[in-house]
Amino acid sequence: MKQQFSPEEWQLRVDLAACYRLVALYGWSDLVFTHISVRIPGPEHHFLINPYGLMFDEITASSLIRVDQECNKLSDSPHPVNPAGFVIHSAIHAVREDVGCVLHTHTRAGVAVSAQKEGLLPISQQSTIVLASLAYHDYEGIAVREDEKARLQEDLGRKSLMVLRNHGLLTVGASVADAFLAMYTLETACQIQIAAQAGGGELVHVQQPIIDGVRQALKVQGSNGAFVWPALLRKLDRVDPGYRE
Repeated sequence: MKQQFSPEEWQLRVDLAACYRLVALYGWSDLVFTHISVRIPGPEHHFLINPYGLMFDEITASSLIRVDQECNKLSDSPHPVNPAGFVIHSAIHAVREDVGCVLHTHTRAGVAVSAQKEGLLPISQQSTIVLASLAYHDYEGIAVREDEKARLQEDLGRKSLMVLRNHGLLTVGASVADAFLAMYTLETACQIQIAAQAGGGELVHVQQPIIDGVRQALKVQGSNGAFVWPALLRKLDRVDPGYRE
């Protein structure tokens, strides 16, 4: 199968398949639901997305499906794609040329925080990193309506992380590695918040000047996605290298 694709597309396929496997490995998957999409470089506005109906730990580089902006299948596959699941992704890809990957989850901690009126609280180092680029989008029901796209685009703006109220979490990145690391940090911040609240004690909030300082430091430092990604792939290879097929 590898010979059917350009080296650039094959590398994207391997990285995206790895991301699906990592989401499953870290317990963030929701059976066969939610999606991770990757833009294929070029003027066609084509994307790679999961075969609908496969568990995330079954996905391989060759099984990923190429779709267009309207989620029409452009590659041969016995599996369907889920146009409803691509509404959120296509909305973001349409207006963010800087975004190569969109990652969306329905984790328990993520949905729990999304249901809290105050959203993510500044109570951990992870949350201060997230709050440097965090957006919110109100729940409008299952994302199947085209008119919701404009509101998703406006709410995300130029930020990289978003809490979908009463729904889940979303991150974007220039690469699969960047989107995954952003989700790891956001998910961890949500898990810490739910655990801290369960303790019942008064929570200590990080002050705004410190959060502002973290934001400035991140602008200088940039993302560490490319740094951590090779180690994550080695971890996957020890568990099951089948994602590379």
